[in-house]
Amino acid sequence: MHPAIQSGAVALVTGGASGIGAEIARRLTAMGLKVAVADLPGPALDAVSGAQAFAADVSDPAQVAALKQQVEARLGPVQVLFNNAGIQPGSDIFDSAGTWQRVIDVNLGGIVHVAQAFGPDMAASGKPGLIVNTGSKQGITTPPGDPAYNVAKAGVKAFTEALQHALRGMEGCQTEARLFIPGWVYTPLTSRGRTEKPAGAWTPAQVVDFLLAALDQPDFYILCPDNDVDRATDAKRILWAAQDITENRPPLSRWHPDFADPFADWLKS
Repeated sequence: MHPAIQSGAVALVTGGASGIGAEIARRLTAMGLKVAVADLPGPALDAVSGAQAFAADVSDPAQVAALKQQVEARLGPVQVLFNNAGIQPGSDIFDSAGTWQRVIDVNLGGIVHVAQAFGPDMAASGKPGLIVNTGSKQGITTPPGDPAYNVAKAGVKAFTEALQHALRGMEGCQTEARLFIPGWVYTPLTSRGRTEKPAGAWTPAQVVDFLLAALDQPDFYILCPDNDVDRATDAKRILWAAQDITENRPPLSRWHPDFADPFADWLKS
């Protein structure tokens, strides 16, 4: 396991009251870490057990600063940060639903605010530290249908890459950042009204198994498969998206009618 993840260390999981975050918090607690869960106030946060619960909206820098003070006063300095809070209410390109600002504020702003609040002390401590930011494949291949979410998660990717670059250049710093890229996971965020897990989706337990195993390795990009998409298919989709630029194709050519057959052939090749 990663050297920062050790019994007695303090861990913070944002968005930890449900879904993947709740599973991460449960696993860390079972491993003997002192776990703080931060989430919006409500029944899910009230039901947290085994970890210390803190109400906070990560989109608000003042609430994040207060969260840091509260966690440190109750548990001590954070060594392990799973920056996981996120929302997905849906969006359209001209924001007729009025969701853009909130999605950007939580899914990108929240990651930035929390990392900027906790990261400097983690880096300066000289102790092993770990910051895992939850991104998305939608922030890499940017499929049509939810542009605000894609923009936010693309920002998380760019921010986390810059964060890791900065951390590795700090003298004496033993804190590192990783980008966690889940596949299709059945959670309250993704259920869309379904009451049973689709066959193609992983459970939170499966994706956290993959995440914790990956933290044993030096991989920065923790790219998770699911029951529908394997690693090789993900790699081809990501490479095709990058080649829209290098091959001067139309944007999102994977979904362009003129490129449907070439893309299908590419996947088979």
